[in-house]
Amino acid sequence: MTWELINLEEDKLKEECGVFGVLSNDDLPVSKMTYYGLYALQHRGQESAGIAVARDGEIHSYKDMGLVTEVFDEEILDELTGSAAIGHVRYSTAGDSLKCNAQPLLTHGKLGSMAIAHNGNLTNADTLRDLLQECGFIFQSTTDSEVILGLIARYANKGIDKAIFNAMQVVKGSFAIVILTKDKLIGVRDTNGIRPLCIGKVKNSYILSSESCALDAIGGEFVRDVNPGEIVIIDKNGIKSINPVEKAPCGTCAFEYIYFARPDSIIDGINVYESRVRAGAILYEESPIDADIVVGVPDSGIPAAVGYAKAANIPYETAFVKNKYVGRTFIAPTQEMREMAVALKLNPLKSVVQGKRVVLIDDSIVRGTTSKKLVQLLRKAGAKEVHFRISSPVVKYPCYFGIDTPYRSQLIGANNSINEIAEIIGADTVGYLSIEGILKAFNKESGFCLGCFDGEYPVAPPFEASID
Repeated sequence: MTWELINLEEDKLKEECGVFGVLSNDDLPVSKMTYYGLYALQHRGQESAGIAVARDGEIHSYKDMGLVTEVFDEEILDELTGSAAIGHVRYSTAGDSLKCNAQPLLTHGKLGSMAIAHNGNLTNADTLRDLLQECGFIFQSTTDSEVILGLIARYANKGIDKAIFNAMQVVKGSFAIVILTKDKLIGVRDTNGIRPLCIGKVKNSYILSSESCALDAIGGEFVRDVNPGEIVIIDKNGIKSINPVEKAPCGTCAFEYIYFARPDSIIDGINVYESRVRAGAILYEESPIDADIVVGVPDSGIPAAVGYAKAANIPYETAFVKNKYVGRTFIAPTQEMREMAVALKLNPLKSVVQGKRVVLIDDSIVRGTTSKKLVQLLRKAGAKEVHFRISSPVVKYPCYFGIDTPYRSQLIGANNSINEIAEIIGADTVGYLSIEGILKAFNKESGFCLGCFDGEYPVAPPFEASID
């Protein structure tokens, strides 16, 4: 009997990771706050988790493969005492899924102990890695994050603030970074703001987080987003901001709003849940269909389905029961079971869909594999018609900025017409939201990376690099 690992979300783009940091001026339990912050960011990465704390001039860390709740327990957190902490949850896009690549990464050098946690992808990482190796830097992992550490070490004689500033002038791509030193918590966001990072506060203590939902989880107050290209340095005296690029244009990844972020987050002034509901309503305007019920694919397709149903004046129904105890992956014994595996996570309510014309709403289609299975489940449950509607534009191009995107040859939207996609997944009709429609849903005409839709990227690889 052959056992194989099954990915239930194989038809979704994958975010790389989430970062979190806290510097306490109130004797707060920083490791436990970071634990809860990472728990709130678990959707951004499920492969590994780690926490590093600053204590008595040194940095101590613990990290391992698995979910936050699997890696940490009360005893481990009690040992991670300190005045500041950073944490990380990871989904690998650059670097193998190995414990050595789990973050935060630690280094000891001229600047003392330092830890880094990084969300994103450096488009010139390979070039920089080669240059650093030529200068004698020895890498312990295959992650882009260690390249950043190497650059900071390269400029160490200039002091920590200047070293980070200089390093950020060299790297290209997307990044939201938190750095921990013996007495500072530092946050950095890439020049285009592709990956999100925000500042929060609890009493007199400061927080950095990939998403605002993690601030809510620890009773924190949202202060503001870190600006594109900004370096934020937090210590006992407060916050200092360095803006190497004045008024840099924002290019936040559109998929943060479409799928990656939790719906209760606010990123760059946009309420994620409300933008998804608006996307559904605009989707109906652009791609209406006469039907009996509207249903959403749990969980990320539900807000758009609510918006579509309200705009269409068609009843919204819960058509799928989700098994919340099935994770992203599980093991099935045969290839036949592999094809049927999605039913273990989502099972249709036959009484809801039987004999009905169904509009099925999802946030995106990447390969089309899971979409095909969902249509099959609805038809088997007795749906008379299945009309698939997607609350984002057609994904036609790969991403270079920290998202695990298939090759273009594997993207169903890059190689097939809308009618062909409908035929492939077995739907009666298929409709996508336009690029103009998604911008309307965001309530902004610009300020986003739409590269996976139109092939126009804010930063276009490959890059040459110099570390002189």
